[in-house]
Amino acid sequence: MATNSKSRTQFQNMKYEIANQLGINLKQGYNGDITARQAGTIGGNIVKKVFQSYTGNQYPQVDVTNQNQ
Repeated sequence: MATNSKSRTQFQNMKYEIANQLGINLKQGYNGDITARQAGTIGGNIVKKVFQSYTGNQYPQVDVTNQNQ
């Protein structure tokens, strides 16, 4: 988890943005009413988004052309 205030705020904003995109009603504070599946979906999408921004790619690219050479 982020240790400084700016990073924590950015992380929280990203979390709420992703939840909103997924149609999950995530509110500030306690969210014990969401399912484990919903929480996992939010977390998985956060990891995917962080990985994408780190690598600069949407997904790792695999060259499947000329496999028989």
